[in-house]
Amino acid sequence: MYSHMMVGSNDMDRSKKFYDALFASLGGKPGITDPKGRLIYMHNGSLFLVTPPIDGEAATPGNGMTIGFAVDGPEQANAWHEAGVAAGGRAIEDPPGVRSGAGMNLYLAYLRDPDGNKLCALHRMPAAA
Repeated sequence: MYSHMMVGSNDMDRSKKFYDALFASLGGKPGITDPKGRLIYMHNGSLFLVTPPIDGEAATPGNGMTIGFAVDGPEQANAWHEAGVAAGGRAIEDPPGVRSGAGMNLYLAYLRDPDGNKLCALHRMPAAA
């Protein structure tokens, strides 16, 4: 069902710095720029794109939207979070850590990218006994 994710940006150079750092923290490669000026990240069989809005209007974050990135464990989530903050992102919500509920334990880290899009690194942990 899932094909790709695309977010808008008002500053593609700033976005490239930010997302290159995020994907590097997950073992990914820097984004490539296509002929239309979009950044394309390919990692673990998925696509993530960043684009200036086609309609020429300002890019704005989706209200209520969160983009989740699967990570291998708490260490990788922490590295992702640190890389994002160092590259111009903003830490939001609670600090990275375990959240439990509905029989699930998740390790979560949240950021806003430089354009305000809400991002989350998520690692599913063993359920509470």
